[in-house]
Amino acid sequence: MREWWREISDLVLPVACGGCGRPRTVLCEECARSLYGAPARRARPDPEPAGLPAVFGAAPYEDAVRAVLLAHKERGALGLAGALGRALAGAVRAAVSSAPGGGGPLLLVPVPSARAAVRARGHDPARRIACAASRELRRTGTAARVTAVLGQCRTVADQTGLDARQRLANLAGALHVVAGGVRLLEAGRVVFVDDLMTTGASLVEAARAVRAVGSRGFPGGGEPCAAVVGAPPLAFEINRN
Repeated sequence: MREWWREISDLVLPVACGGCGRPRTVLCEECARSLYGAPARRARPDPEPAGLPAVFGAAPYEDAVRAVLLAHKERGALGLAGALGRALAGAVRAAVSSAPGGGGPLLLVPVPSARAAVRARGHDPARRIACAASRELRRTGTAARVTAVLGQCRTVADQTGLDARQRLANLAGALHVVAGGVRLLEAGRVVFVDDLMTTGASLVEAARAVRAVGSRGFPGGGEPCAAVVGAPPLAFEINRN
């Protein structure tokens, strides 16, 4: 009910840009350029954890991009999902073109949020953006679908305030592939997706959970890769050195 009301509200109530607050637009042209106006790039956190797939990000997590992601994630500005999906789709394309891959459609595997967080927010931001990215990829001729096969198998602590090592320890062994998920993962090229990468701990755990069920290498074939909307600015700066 909460999601339905938010979607109706986006259509009938006055809106402001999710990035800068400019009135009468969900996302202004300037903030849209910040979000998806430049090619997606490889993003490497520092330190880069072992087991992290090759990650591509659409934009640095700062200024308008940060505001848009927080508006969608924490304030329920669901009208921003389309623009965020477009940004994520660009990162997905860059990720799959950078590493050898198997055949079949792209399988966008979102990193799951904790059930308590989904209940508190009234929606699952990463999954919603993944669905928008899948639609954008199909619209531009790339076969893609969301394959939400990861679930939490134990409770994890709030990541806020934890450093990179603590986040890895907090998430280690926390995810698993749900029943029937292995068959789905073998039907195409797996791409892990999330709205934001900070230390990379969530993507490391997602990749571990999927690797654990592959009897002959990574399910679906090819090298694992990942795509996110935002990443810390320094994660992109490192790549220029």
